[in-house]
Amino acid sequence: MSNFVRNDIRNIAIIAHVDHGKTTLVDALLRQSNIFRENEKIDERVMDSNDLEKERGITILSKNTAIDYKGIKINIIDTPGHADFGGEVERVLKMVDSVLLVVDAYEGVMPQTKFVLKKALELKLRPIVVINKIDRKDARPEAVLDEMFDLFVELGADDEQLDFKVVYASAKEGHASYDSEELKDNMEDLFDGIVKNVKAPEGELDAPLQLLISSIDYNNYVGKIGIGKVVRGKIDRNQQLAHINKESEIKRVKVSNLYTYEGLGKVETSSAMIGDIVAVTGIANINIGDTLADFENPEALPFVKIDDPTLAMNFLVNDSPFAGQDGDYVTSRHLRDRLYRELETNVSLKVEDTDSADCFKVSGRGELHLSVLIETMRREGYEFSVSKPSVIFKEENGKKLEPMEKLVIDVPEEFMGGVIEQLGPRKAEMVNMTSAVNGYTRIEFLVPARGLIGFRSDFMTFTKGNGIMNSSLEGYEQYKGDIPERAKGSIVAFEKGTAVAYGLFNAQERGVLFIGAGTDVYEGMIVGEQPRLGDMEVNVCKKKQLTNTRSSGADDSLKLVTPRDLSLEKSIEFIDSDELVEVTPKNIRLRKKILDSNARKRVRNRK
Repeated sequence: MSNFVRNDIRNIAIIAHVDHGKTTLVDALLRQSNIFRENEKIDERVMDSNDLEKERGITILSKNTAIDYKGIKINIIDTPGHADFGGEVERVLKMVDSVLLVVDAYEGVMPQTKFVLKKALELKLRPIVVINKIDRKDARPEAVLDEMFDLFVELGADDEQLDFKVVYASAKEGHASYDSEELKDNMEDLFDGIVKNVKAPEGELDAPLQLLISSIDYNNYVGKIGIGKVVRGKIDRNQQLAHINKESEIKRVKVSNLYTYEGLGKVETSSAMIGDIVAVTGIANINIGDTLADFENPEALPFVKIDDPTLAMNFLVNDSPFAGQDGDYVTSRHLRDRLYRELETNVSLKVEDTDSADCFKVSGRGELHLSVLIETMRREGYEFSVSKPSVIFKEENGKKLEPMEKLVIDVPEEFMGGVIEQLGPRKAEMVNMTSAVNGYTRIEFLVPARGLIGFRSDFMTFTKGNGIMNSSLEGYEQYKGDIPERAKGSIVAFEKGTAVAYGLFNAQERGVLFIGAGTDVYEGMIVGEQPRLGDMEVNVCKKKQLTNTRSSGADDSLKLVTPRDLSLEKSIEFIDSDELVEVTPKNIRLRKKILDSNARKRVRNRK
C-alpha cells in the first residue's frame, strides 16, 4: 500500500519545566493566528480553563487547540510543566510528530526540562528548542543553548535530534526570531520553524483504520469523549468500529459524533483521516490507551508505559464530630465511586481498596498531584480525611529500593549554608553547585523522595520566601536509612466547644496557633504547633472565671497573635503518622486519628 503524506497538517506538543512560559506562548500563537474577533476580550493564559489552574498559575491538564497558518493546520497540545503531572505529558506525546521544548532564557535547564525531553527523545521525536523570556534583563541565551546541547547529548539524542532548530522568543510580548540579537515584532519565525521542521503526518490512507486514544474528556450530555490521533486509514461519523481495550477485548461500537479542533473549540466533521487529531463520542467504556480500529481488521496499537506512582495516601470517610455538616458526598460509596472515576482520566493515579470499607489507598506522582485531586474533590462537595503521605518502596534482588529526587534549589547566598544543613538529616547528597547570578546560588541535590515530605514549608520559612525549589524523579536507589520525623509537636484541643480569647491567650504562650477566636473545635482536633515533640493538650474553650472584682473590658486587653493560616498542602506537610487532615468544602482541619485523649494514652503506653 502506498504511503500518504498530509502536507496540510502539523501536530506538536509544547513541553517545558513549570513556569517557563508554555501557556503564554500558546496564547501568543493563538492571538497572531487571528482566531479571535477584533473586539473579543481574551483572558491571559486562555488555555488554563480550570479554576485551580488559574489560581495556581500552572497547567494541570493537557489541552488541544488548532491554528491555521497559511493554509496549514497546526494542532497544538499544551502540557503540564510540573513533574507530578508527568503522566499527562507522556501519553500526549503519542499524538504528535514533534515538540516545542520551551526553556527560560535565565533559568535554563531545570529538572522537568530533562524529564520531558527524555520522554520526547525516547519516542524518536525531533524537538524545536524555544529559548523564551529573551527580553529578561538577566537573560543568558548563549549559555542556556550550551546547557541544552549538553542535555541532548547526556540523554543520548541521535544525530538528527541533535541538529535541532532554535527559536528565541518573548511569549509575553508576542515576539520570536531565529536571531537572539534581532527580535521581530511577531511570531512568524516560530510559525515558519514549525511548518519547516515538524514532520508532516504520513502513513497508509487506504489501509484499515487505527486510532489511539491518548486523552479522555467528559461532557454531561454525551458522556465520555475519546481524543486521539488517526494513525492509519480514515474514520467516518456513524461508522461501525472495533473498540480494543488494554486487555485486548474487542467490542463492536458506533461513533455518534466526530470532531476536529479549530481554535479553542471543537467542530463537527463527517470524516477524518491520517494525521487528524479527533474527538469521538458514543463509546461508553472508552479509556486512555484503547484503540479504535476497523471491525474487519481489528489491530491494536501499543501505548506508552506510564511511570509508576511514588507516593501513597489513605483517603478515609470523615468520622469527626463535625462530619456531614459541610459536604454533599460523605459516605464510603460516594468516596469510592469518585476515586475510581478519577482513574479514567488520571493515568498516573492508582486506587486500591483496603481491609476497611471506609479507607482507600491512593497512589500518585507526588504531593502536588495528590493535593490537586483532594482540592478538586473538595470543591465538588466531597468530605473526607487524608493521612500523611508515605513513599512507595520497591523490592529488587532482595534489596529495598526507594525513589530518589533530583532537587534544584536557587537561594540567596546568605541562606546557602543553612539550607545545606537542613537537608543533611534528610539524607540529601549535594551533586552540583553553580556560582551566583544576581545574588542567587544554584545547588543540586540527590535526595530520597521521603526526605522532601514536609520540607517545602520549612524551606520557605527559612529562606523568608526568597528560595526557589524544584524536583523531579531521578530513579530508584538502595534504601538510605532512617530519616527523623518532624521535630515539633501538636497542640491538641481538650474538649468540644468554641474557642474563646481567654483560652487561646493561654495556649499561644505554648506555641503557634492555627485557629482564632470563634472557631468551633472538638476533642482531638489539632489547634497549633509546639516546639517540643509530642502532644500538648489545652482547653481553648476555657473562659475566665467571673468574680465580683472583675473590671469591664478586661478581656479586651488580651492580645492574640494572628494564627498561622494553613493551606491544604501545608496541612498535609505538617501532619504526623498518627494524624489526619479533615477536608470539607468549607474547612480544612487537622486532627489526631484517635480523638479520645485516654484512648490515645493507652495506645502510647502499649508502644
